[in-house]
Amino acid sequence: MKDVYIIGTGCTAFGKRPGDSFKDLTREVYLDVLRDAGLDNGDDIDMAWFGNCGMGTFGQRNIRGQVCFTPLVREGLFPERVGMINVEGGCATASMALNGAWKDVLSGQAQVSLAIGVEKTFVQGDAAGTQEIFDGGIDQLDPEEWHAYYAKRGEEAGKPFDAKAGGGTVFMDTYAMQAAWHMKTHGTTQRQIAIAASKNHHHGSLNPKAQYQFECSVDEVLADRPVSFPLTRAMCAPIGDGAAAALVCSEDYLRAQPKTVQERAVKIRASALSGGKYREPSEPSLSRIAAQKAYAAAGLSPDDIDIVEVHDASAFSEIYQAEMLGFAQDGKGGAYIESGATALGGARPINLSGGLVSKGHPVGATGLSMIHELAVQLRGEAGPRQAKNARIAMAENGGGVIGFDEAACSVVILEGAG
Repeated sequence: MKDVYIIGTGCTAFGKRPGDSFKDLTREVYLDVLRDAGLDNGDDIDMAWFGNCGMGTFGQRNIRGQVCFTPLVREGLFPERVGMINVEGGCATASMALNGAWKDVLSGQAQVSLAIGVEKTFVQGDAAGTQEIFDGGIDQLDPEEWHAYYAKRGEEAGKPFDAKAGGGTVFMDTYAMQAAWHMKTHGTTQRQIAIAASKNHHHGSLNPKAQYQFECSVDEVLADRPVSFPLTRAMCAPIGDGAAAALVCSEDYLRAQPKTVQERAVKIRASALSGGKYREPSEPSLSRIAAQKAYAAAGLSPDDIDIVEVHDASAFSEIYQAEMLGFAQDGKGGAYIESGATALGGARPINLSGGLVSKGHPVGATGLSMIHELAVQLRGEAGPRQAKNARIAMAENGGGVIGFDEAACSVVILEGAG
């Protein structure tokens, strides 16, 4: 298999940004990724993948990437006539864009391919508009199927399902039911979930691009407003806007670049996707399948991974994904997080960006924001949140919901030059 590299990443600050349009966010992150790659313009880009979920709510239901890049083409910053594929996969959208760019280069169809995710989930003064964006992440054609599934799983978990109880998205209720089942089955505690959240709020306080840049103690997390037991607000990702991108290239292209660019390049060791299903609660999730594919492709094992970014739309997800990715035994994820292993300075830091609960979660940009964080870490450029001796990194990013599974999952393994 040919080697494929990331030579530039970019990420905007995440947060509620009502004054910035999709085109504004696209421009900001695109120019950022060019700067990071040491390029003045995008003339070398052969292909592009544009990720977005919610632009239809704002009136642009098709040709989203082409519309957002039109001003950049006109100004000579992005080349004319370049093919651009629009991607949507729920919260895994940006990771799917990266997978497409990786395949472009891996197949030899492109020397340089751009992956970009741009999202606005904060619809100012229109809560129904925000709700519409998230509603797209679950089956709207046969909703009775997931209603019946959650009713049954709620009984098993000791947490009855009521789609209207929370007054928000159904997704936090599904995370809460999974957490309740885990607590009932394995003895995981609400405090362990709070430890994961508090740890990531600390990491986020060190990240100047995070939506939340403040500390939150374990007790403060537990005392925060309830969302859906056992989850409190501080355990859940906020609504916000942002964009992230990565520039992917071949080894031949990389070797023609200045030494400063070559030294900062990050190798993509694996990019694996999996799909969700209505599974039994005791059955491993699709993220384990994606991780197994990635480990096999990279010739690595969980013990080889130094740092990780996981999709913690709720803090319980970090506990669960630590198990699914092979870092903790099934049922022992809570104890693993409580041990301090996943904190800055721990044996395997997880979510040094602050994770979704602190960094934020602009859906279509999230996966590439993980790649940006890991690239920064592997280059040794993360400042006060820098992990020591990080060489191999993993990103797990799930999107949409099918029962207790996500609808889609991506696992990416990266290797730094050091």
